[in-house]
Amino acid sequence: MQSTSSTAKKLERATISLLSLRRFESQDLSRRGDLQKNKKKIKTKNLKKKMVLLGKVVVTGVSLLLVVGVVVGVIAAVNNSSGNKESTETVSASRKAVSQFCTTTDFKDACINSLNSTTSTDPKELLKAVILAPQDSIKKLFNLSDSLIVEANKSNDNSSKVALEECKELLDYAEDALQTTLSAVGDSELLTLQDRVNELSIWVSAVISFQSTCLENFKGENNTFKTAIQDGMIESRHLTSNALAVLSELSNILKSLGLQINAPAPTNSRRLLQVDEDGLPTWFSASDRKLLAAARKKGGHLRPNAVVAKDGSGQFKTIQAALDAYPEKLQGRYIIYVKAGVYDEYITVTKKQVNVFIYGDGKTKTIVTGSKSNTKGYNTWKTASFSVVGTGFIAKNMGFANTAGPDGHQAVALRIQGDMAAVFNCRIDGYQDTLYTQAFRQFYRNCIISGTVDFIFGDGTAIIQSSMIIVRRPNENQQNTITAQGRDMDREFSGLIIQGCTIVPDKALWYDRFKIKTYLGRPWRAQAFTVFMESTFGDFIQPDGYMPWAGTNNMDTCKYYEYNNRGPGAVTKKRVKWPNVKVIGKREAAKYTVAVLLKGFDKYLRHSRIPFTSWFVHSR
Repeated sequence: MQSTSSTAKKLERATISLLSLRRFESQDLSRRGDLQKNKKKIKTKNLKKKMVLLGKVVVTGVSLLLVVGVVVGVIAAVNNSSGNKESTETVSASRKAVSQFCTTTDFKDACINSLNSTTSTDPKELLKAVILAPQDSIKKLFNLSDSLIVEANKSNDNSSKVALEECKELLDYAEDALQTTLSAVGDSELLTLQDRVNELSIWVSAVISFQSTCLENFKGENNTFKTAIQDGMIESRHLTSNALAVLSELSNILKSLGLQINAPAPTNSRRLLQVDEDGLPTWFSASDRKLLAAARKKGGHLRPNAVVAKDGSGQFKTIQAALDAYPEKLQGRYIIYVKAGVYDEYITVTKKQVNVFIYGDGKTKTIVTGSKSNTKGYNTWKTASFSVVGTGFIAKNMGFANTAGPDGHQAVALRIQGDMAAVFNCRIDGYQDTLYTQAFRQFYRNCIISGTVDFIFGDGTAIIQSSMIIVRRPNENQQNTITAQGRDMDREFSGLIIQGCTIVPDKALWYDRFKIKTYLGRPWRAQAFTVFMESTFGDFIQPDGYMPWAGTNNMDTCKYYEYNNRGPGAVTKKRVKWPNVKVIGKREAAKYTVAVLLKGFDKYLRHSRIPFTSWFVHSR
């Protein structure tokens, strides 16, 4: 390969040749003048000389053109060779970076294929590409749902049509979760991203939760529409799993690329949720804490944006009307005060209605109620009396109920899928599927939650602390199961933590509490993850503790941990012998305390006066 200095020398020689040619042409013109003066005398002789000279000019010109052509060719060859080298080196570096990102994933080929079009070696850009990888698959799934709706209409399959329409809604939520994650990555410095890895993982995990809910909406064992959606969902689920794998190993991936990130002090566990030194979720801001403190007393310093009263003494008679008045360009909190009364209406706090704070006159005085149920034709997630989609939701001194009764089967009182939700001093009453912690981060404190079958369920990252869990009387031939956690993949960043709670039977169950079996839980999905710690169990809890989900092998992969629980139902000697059902020690339990598990709450509850336990409830 010619060096740059060699190329310059050749160009210099070509330039000298060009100057020599110009001097030669000037001399030739002078000779032509002399020939004109003597052309009559020596016409033949000089004509021959002229032809010779012209021949030399032509030869010299052609030679110069050849020289210049050689120079240009050399320069082009050098540049092209250099460009090819740089291109090859870029591609090689990009492939190496892609390989490092994909090596920790469960679906490596899918990971590499999804990054094939990426030529960047910037780890941040590669991370963004990994997170966005499921998006195209989700869009294809959305379009597939549209085409299947047409087919469902032709076959008059209304149930499948509804399920497909709801799938589209859920897929829209899944895409929102990916976009939220992508924005957070874009707004963060690469070397500090580790501080937000858990938060990012929670958002990506919600994609799996929404997809799983989509599949559960279809009726029938051999539903062809469900099969089509399930097959179409494989790619997006694999790519979502890959994104979660990359996030969980981000620190090691960056180190392998020669980057040292500012990682937090190491722990022995993923941090599901995080609180500050006051023992409150760290997402709460100082202003939110003041709002909660003011809401402790009637007549506090709260200034609501909207007042709801059934008797007409407020601005609105319904909660829905107050939500409909939500300002488009709101800054801060939208505060709704709901006066005492039973409000029989179905409420959804939409995704555009962020930072809603609703409070009432007491959990048994201000009640939102409904009676939608699965037996009435509604899919479970659509039975909720009160649903929360918008982020930053807070509820205090409220009651939420579903009165469908045990005959209604799945009938949700409160469903939350909005991130950073907090529920304080509320009552949540139902029978089967009372509280649906569907997705994202959720915190419950000083609440009463009642039900029968799977009445605390979902796939969110939820902690319920210092609350009373009341087990009601189910239908005949039914048993009670308190929890049914819904983690579907081991890579998901979700789980249910019950700490410092008291589990007791309802009065109607009391006399038959030994006859009607009550279990701490059953694994709704394959990777169900639940921790009971520092809680008090009544004597009616079955000694084996947990029961399998019929027709599945979920007991082989689910996780149930117990630590320092009290009461006659807390004896663990006869617990089921599943691989991951175990009693853990204090060091292990510390991973699941609020101080470790509530990640990202530091600006959300910093100065609140709400009582809170950030570490262990008991000293030992």
